[in-house]
Amino acid sequence: MRNSFDGQGRWNIPLVRKQEFDPQEISLIACSDTRNKDIAANRRHGVHFFVDDYRFEGIYMHPERTLAKYSQYAFLLTPDFSTYADMDLWRQIESVAKNRWVGAYWQNNGLTVIPTISWSTPRSFDFCFDGVEQNAVVAVSTLGCRRSKVSFLRGYEAMLNKLEPQTIICFGEPLPGMDGNIVFVDYRASRKVVR
Repeated sequence: MRNSFDGQGRWNIPLVRKQEFDPQEISLIACSDTRNKDIAANRRHGVHFFVDDYRFEGIYMHPERTLAKYSQYAFLLTPDFSTYADMDLWRQIESVAKNRWVGAYWQNNGLTVIPTISWSTPRSFDFCFDGVEQNAVVAVSTLGCRRSKVSFLRGYEAMLNKLEPQTIICFGEPLPGMDGNIVFVDYRASRKVVR
């Protein structure tokens, strides 16, 4: 058995505990843009995983291989494994569980971790918010949600009600109707930091 962490909910999804974090000065770079060379510069940034799953799939299978590299950064958002509406429900549950397991693993190794929250249809609300403590700083992405605003906002509202997050790091421009203490992060800026 691999590392086992305290779980939550019907599926015992690993728990990512809330941590002290000041979300006012957020600078994010994509996991695919991370480098080992400039440790001092790396400490000023957090790492996001709002990229194609194949770019970070190995983090779950072999998290120890990237631990030293990711330890150089100020904080990490948990990997945004896909939870598409047309995926089988078991695969969506697996994606959420992998997201939280990696976050719990990083926390267990002393890293600062912000849970990334994603959902699909209302059926996913039974598990997609599990493994996150209430009143934590969380991250969401609005990338690709412009065509399904109503569906996105329904899930966003469910997240607010269940988690009551202290702050929401919004990767991409917030949609009209999003409430809460939102900190906007521009996607394009996150990709220019290391290029």
